[in-house]
Amino acid sequence: MRIPVNLASAPFRRDRPILVGAVAGCLLLTLTLIVMVVVILSARSRAAETRIAVERLNQQLRTLTAEQTKLDTTLRRPENAEVLERSLLLNTLISRKGISWTKVFSDLEKVMPHNVRLISVRLPQIDVENQVMLDMVVGAQGPEPVVDFLRKLEGSPLFGPSGISTFLPPAQNEPLWRYRVSVSYAQKL
Repeated sequence: MRIPVNLASAPFRRDRPILVGAVAGCLLLTLTLIVMVVVILSARSRAAETRIAVERLNQQLRTLTAEQTKLDTTLRRPENAEVLERSLLLNTLISRKGISWTKVFSDLEKVMPHNVRLISVRLPQIDVENQVMLDMVVGAQGPEPVVDFLRKLEGSPLFGPSGISTFLPPAQNEPLWRYRVSVSYAQKL
């Protein structure tokens, strides 16, 4: 029978793989630290460039705002009020004249079902965002064709959200259900 006896004052241990693994881990962590420092420094320099560009744009905006204020004060003077009112009137007329009735009816024809009739269309309104709003009265034998018409309006890229403001049931002299429909229209002005 053999009995293993170790007569050394310090027993032999296998520490070399642990030391190699620790050195490799330290090198990997050091490399990661270097990469992170480079990324942080480049992000800091990009942020500084962005701040400079934003400050330059803000300065341009302040300059343009000051010029606009100066021009507005010139236009608001009493002697220039008549010219301002006339130019606003002419701009409004030009924007209204820019709406093509032929194009409006052509686009409505593409989405209107065969069993819905267009009874009337009011003069399109243009809001401050330069969007055209159509206000029209349509008629049908029942509500289902009008609902189908509204679905087609909202599904079309030329028309936006639509809504029914009022409706009237058939009368003795008017056999159709009449609905007042408002819809935004995306005609290029």
